[in-house]
Amino acid sequence: MRVNKKYSCLPAEEKGIHIINIRAIEDIGYDQHESTLLNSLSKNPDADCKYGLYFRDGKRKVDYILVYHYKKSSTGKALARRAQQNDASVRSTKQDQPLPGKGVQLEMGDSEPHMDYHEDDKRFRREEYEGNLVEAGLELERDEDTKIHGIGFVKIHAPWNVLCREAEFLKLKMPTKKMYQINQTHGLLKKINSVIQKITEPIQPKVAEHKPQTVKRLSYPFSREKQHLFDLSDKDSFFDSKTRSTIVYEILKRTTCTKAKYSMGITSLLANGVYSAAYPLHDGDYEGENVEPNDRKLLCEEWASYGVFYKYQPIDLVRKYFGEKIGLYFAWLGVYTQMLIPASIVGIIVFLYGCATVDENIPSMEMCDQRNNITMCPLCDKTCSYWKMSSACATARASHLFDNPATVFFSVFMALWAATFMEHWKRKQMRLNYRWDLTGFEEEEDHPRAEYEAKVLEKSLRKEHKHKETDKEKLTWKDRFPAYLTNFVGIIFMVGLTFAIVFGVIIYRISTAAALAISSTPSGRSSVRVTVTATAVIINLVVIIILDEVYGCIARWLTQIEVPKTDKNFEERLIFKAFLLKFVNAYTPIFYVAFFKGRFVGRPGDYVYIFHSFRMEECAPGGCLMELCIQLSIIMLGKQLIQNNLFEIGIPKMKKFIRYLKLKRRRSLDHEEQHMKKKQRYEVDYNLEPFAGLTPEYMEMIIQFGFVTLFVASFPLAPLFALLNNIIEIRLDAKKFVTELRRPVAVRAKDIGIWYNILRGIGKLAVIINAFVISFTSDFIPRLVYLYMYSENGTMHGFVNHTLSSFNVSDFQAGTAPNDPLDLGYEVQICRYKDYREPPWSENKYDISKDFWAVLAARLAFVIVFQNLVMFMSEFVDWIIPDIPKDISQQIHKEKVLMVEVFMREEQGKLQMLETWKDKDKRKGENCNNHSPRLSRSRSGSLSSCHSYPLDV
Repeated sequence: MRVNKKYSCLPAEEKGIHIINIRAIEDIGYDQHESTLLNSLSKNPDADCKYGLYFRDGKRKVDYILVYHYKKSSTGKALARRAQQNDASVRSTKQDQPLPGKGVQLEMGDSEPHMDYHEDDKRFRREEYEGNLVEAGLELERDEDTKIHGIGFVKIHAPWNVLCREAEFLKLKMPTKKMYQINQTHGLLKKINSVIQKITEPIQPKVAEHKPQTVKRLSYPFSREKQHLFDLSDKDSFFDSKTRSTIVYEILKRTTCTKAKYSMGITSLLANGVYSAAYPLHDGDYEGENVEPNDRKLLCEEWASYGVFYKYQPIDLVRKYFGEKIGLYFAWLGVYTQMLIPASIVGIIVFLYGCATVDENIPSMEMCDQRNNITMCPLCDKTCSYWKMSSACATARASHLFDNPATVFFSVFMALWAATFMEHWKRKQMRLNYRWDLTGFEEEEDHPRAEYEAKVLEKSLRKEHKHKETDKEKLTWKDRFPAYLTNFVGIIFMVGLTFAIVFGVIIYRISTAAALAISSTPSGRSSVRVTVTATAVIINLVVIIILDEVYGCIARWLTQIEVPKTDKNFEERLIFKAFLLKFVNAYTPIFYVAFFKGRFVGRPGDYVYIFHSFRMEECAPGGCLMELCIQLSIIMLGKQLIQNNLFEIGIPKMKKFIRYLKLKRRRSLDHEEQHMKKKQRYEVDYNLEPFAGLTPEYMEMIIQFGFVTLFVASFPLAPLFALLNNIIEIRLDAKKFVTELRRPVAVRAKDIGIWYNILRGIGKLAVIINAFVISFTSDFIPRLVYLYMYSENGTMHGFVNHTLSSFNVSDFQAGTAPNDPLDLGYEVQICRYKDYREPPWSENKYDISKDFWAVLAARLAFVIVFQNLVMFMSEFVDWIIPDIPKDISQQIHKEKVLMVEVFMREEQGKLQMLETWKDKDKRKGENCNNHSPRLSRSRSGSLSSCHSYPLDV
């Protein structure tokens, strides 16, 4: 057995080893001692152990559960029916003593069925692993007499000495006896805070941990030598269930099994099928009659319920139950949702401003004025005819709702909002670190992953076979080069696949538009653009949802073949790959509409064709911003509704139902008498969905953050829809964690990790993208150029005519002219198209005009000015807001001073006690020297007795 020297086990005589009582152990050919049947006389043993929350003695709490599959023989079933097997914990003080019942063979002769080799191998691995756990100081108890046929459970309990040892190794900060007063505000701030507390009292959760505290216990890393510093009046509750399960999980990870090939802790045993599951228990039931109060029930009532959507989250209770990492996720989600409120309000104001000024917008009024009689060139070859610009009146008016001067202000506001949100979260994070005693926490290097150890072992064996060297090996870039190459090629292929699908949707749009244009009905021809846009966006949405799931699996596979050393490295690499692929998948269709559609069309008589038959798409007369808004809104709302909500509700319930059907099918007839028996806690939790990590939860919120910030210039209502989604998302995730998932192992963390860097990157990218959207996608810059350079009366009258170029229909290429040139009722000589080109009567006809270069220069100048100005303002916000709140920095400093005072006082007490001991020793010596001579024969004995008094330092 390989055990880290840092975590050396206690000697066998210093620990009580509580070994397993094996229930229904007849499946491997052993019989229990008859004395184990005495416990069956108790009235209801399940009630004594609180239905699985404690060992059978009702005193030792179950801290962790290991689950395994086993095959039951027919002879064993007959024996099981004859005798009721009840758990009895057996103590053993010898490390080499076999587990109870394992040394006696059943005399069944040939009736004993032949066991499968793989099942025997797994059983031997479990026996060795569980023996190693016992050597590490843990206490185990087995239960195979359950309602789930073929499933065995190993209950694990960590005694006090093990908890103290591991808490010291892990440097867990625990509360001491010393309490101090938290600095309170005074004067006007105190009155303001009291008013705010009274106003917000109805929306505060009814949880003790959420109430404002005026005093706090001083925390210090636990030490067995300084136990007198800590409040150990109640040892059972000193380490809460979250901490106990974390300690047990650390032991499970580092305890090895030499019979398992390349084994490294519980993770490899789970991967090899030796155990089928490993998890800590929930505190109890969350619903039903006569349910004892527990943290899970309280979380269900005050957090994981849609009826309390308006309340703050009890973050401290979430952290107490699930750990710091999950607590930080929900705290971040809560801060993000709160910050969406002002962004939503400003977005609604911008939208209402567009609605209020739509009738005063001169360009859209000119487009809707049928008196202008502007005849536009055909949208496709042959089948499409000439059309009136006034037919696009509705599109032009709708575009103004999102393409108006207030949009520029909103883009600047959202850039500053993103910077403020990041700073606000950093300050909130520091407050949580102070409250949760994580200020001095530094993550230590994790244990190497089992896969990494296996690769290193393979490499060392090959090298030892060739060169006879036994130096410690590690994986280098040369060893990982094939995996890196596979990652590079795989990611490039996936990105290319996304581009190919977007290109296919473009072909669909072009061909569908041409097919619908053949429609003889005027209503059909007028709705071509809307129909094509809506159907194409729905296709994009379906493809995005499907590829999201595919890319998630591919990203995990690509990360696995890299063989990262630690779990943290694995998680960071997985997050980076998954985010890159999902980002490209979600935003490629939007990038196409924003920056590429209508840019490479050509002109009448010289269009650009795809495959020599399909003309490139053109933007509507009002610009592509309206279509970008439609694309963004449908994809964003569709992903939130289908992927984030329906999938999160439906898929876990479907998996739970499938597991229920499998377990029901597996039950045999001889277990019918157990149907009336209430399930144990570990049986109920086994039927729940395993916890798969926080990466999917963060990922959907990060993608949403991109929708809110990257293209917000085209859709000011994006923050509002994100806010409505997140209000539901918080309660949905909470309900999933409390009721649908097994309890995850608590993980300590002081920040949200790599996700913070991704958020900052998106915030910086949003400034650049919004600058290009405003300058190149919207008509904001062309309007400014016309207003200040070309307008005769300083108004926008004539702007639409200024943006349209003329084309002589006689210059059409052969075979591209409309089949019905008289569709409008008159012969057309000149048609118009949106571009800045010379007229047909010019010497350089159809060449790019000077107006185009003037507008392009203005657009590029706007991008540079906007980007640098907003970046400077964001950095200024970042600089002016301190990362650590002033009161928190003062409290941290106060804690350090108090801790120094505690240790100084302790050292002074030791010195005083030492001086007292010296004085007593001196006086005792003088008294002994003054004894009578007749006691001289026993002088030495008297002197020794004079010095033998108790000393308690």
